Amino acid sequence: MMIVFWLVLTILFIIFATAKLKWHPFLVLILSAFLVALFYQVPLDTVAKTISDGFGGILGYIGLVIVFGTIIGLILEKTGAAIVMAETVIKVLGKRFPTLTMSVVGMVVSIPVFCDSGFIILNSLKESMAKRLQVSSVAMSIALATGLYATHTFVPPTPGPIAAAGNLGLESNLGLVIMVGLVVTIVAVAAGWLWSNRFLNIEPDNIKDADDLAAGVPENMKSREDYAKLPSATMAFLPIVVPILLICLSSVANLPSTPFGAGTLVDIVVFIGNPLTALLIGLFLSFLLIDRGSKDKTQQISDAISQGLVVAAPILLITGAGGAFGAMLKVTPIGDYLGTTLSALGLGIFMPFIVSAALKTAQGSTTVALVTTSAMVAPLLGQIGLDSELGRVFCVMAIGAGAMTISHANDSFFWIVSQFSRMSVSQAYKAHSVATGIQGVTSIIFIWLLTLVFI
Repeated sequence: MMIVFWLVLTILFIIFATAKLKWHPFLVLILSAFLVALFYQVPLDTVAKTISDGFGGILGYIGLVIVFGTIIGLILEKTGAAIVMAETVIKVLGKRFPTLTMSVVGMVVSIPVFCDSGFIILNSLKESMAKRLQVSSVAMSIALATGLYATHTFVPPTPGPIAAAGNLGLESNLGLVIMVGLVVTIVAVAAGWLWSNRFLNIEPDNIKDADDLAAGVPENMKSREDYAKLPSATMAFLPIVVPILLICLSSVANLPSTPFGAGTLVDIVVFIGNPLTALLIGLFLSFLLIDRGSKDKTQQISDAISQGLVVAAPILLITGAGGAFGAMLKVTPIGDYLGTTLSALGLGIFMPFIVSAALKTAQGSTTVALVTTSAMVAPLLGQIGLDSELGRVFCVMAIGAGAMTISHANDSFFWIVSQFSRMSVSQAYKAHSVATGIQGVTSIIFIWLLTLVFI
C-alpha cells in the first residue's frame, strides 16, 4: 500500500508545484525524480547516474528532432507560409461548410506550428471568413481551436507527442505514430467541429475587449496584410509535407514484410526517412521561404535558428526532466506492483488516459501531461498489455487524448482562444473547455476500439 501512497504523493507534489506554486515544470520533474529515489530508498550511489542517464537518453535522439521541428514552425510563421497553407485549404474545400473548413485549416496548420501561435496567426483570417459568410465567430473560433488542438496533441513533429513516443521507445518509428496520429486526429477534429456547430447562432459576449488585442500580439505573428510578399502554396507546404512523407515511407520500408524489398535503394529510403534526417531536409526546405531578394538572407536564417533554439529550450528541458523522472520510476518496484494491480482492474488503455487527463486538468500544460504520463507509464506497458510496437503507439494516443482533457483557466491556450474570440470566461468554458473534453473522451473511445481490432 505504501508503494502506491508514495507515487500519489509524488503526483500531488507535481500538481501543487506547477499549478499552485507556478514552479517551472523542468525543476518540478527533476525534484520529483529525487523524491521518488528518497521514497523508494533507491541506493544513493546510483541516484545521480540514473537521473543523468534518463535525461540524456531521451534527448540523445529526440532532442534534435524537437529543435528542427520548432525552427521549421517558426520560419513558417515568420514568412507567412502558415497563412498561405490556411488559404490553400480554404480554396480546396470551398466556403460551403465554413466551420468544417476552419477545423481542417487548424488541423493542417498545427502540424508544424504550435496551437497557441496558430490561433493568433489565423485569427484575422477566421474573423474575415465569419463576417463574409455570415457565420457566428464563436462557432468559427471553436472549429479553429479544436482543429489546432487535435494535431498539436497527436501528430509529430509537435514536441509533446515526440517526447511521449521517445519515452515509450518509439523514437525510431515516428512514422507509425504520425500515421495513427492522423487517423485519431480526424476523429478528434470531427468531434470538435460537431460541437462548434451548436454555436452557429451565438455571438461573442465580450466585444468591448476587441480593441486591446492588437497590442498583445507578438511581433512575429502578423495578419496577411503585413506581408509584402507571400510564398507559393507549394513552397509553403514543402517543409512539412516532405519530412512527414519521408518518415512514413521509412516506416513502411521497415515493416517485417519488407514491401520495398532489400538493397541500396531501401537503405537510402530508411536513411532519409529517419526523423532526424527528414526534419533536417525540411529545415533546409524552409530556408527557401526566406525572400531570395533579401540582402541579409543569411542573417535572417541565423536569426530564425537562434529564435527557434530559444523557443525549443524549455521544451527540451521539460522533455529531458521527464526522461529522468521516468528512469527513476523504472528502478523502483512501482512498475511491477501497479502493473499487477491495474491488470486485475482491467483498465488497459484507459489507465494512461486517466492519469494524463488528471495531470492536464490540474496543471494546464498539454506537453507536461504528455511527458510526465509517458514517463510514468513506460514501466507498466507489459502489465497493461501494450508492450507491442502498435500497443506503444496506441498508448501515446491515449496519453494525448488525456492531455486534451480539458483546456480551462490554467491553460494558456484557453486564454488565447477566449480573448481573441472576444468570449467571456463563462462563455469560453461552455464553448471551448467543453469542446476539448468532448474531443478527449471521443478520442479515447475510438483508440480503445482500435486496440480491440489491432491488439
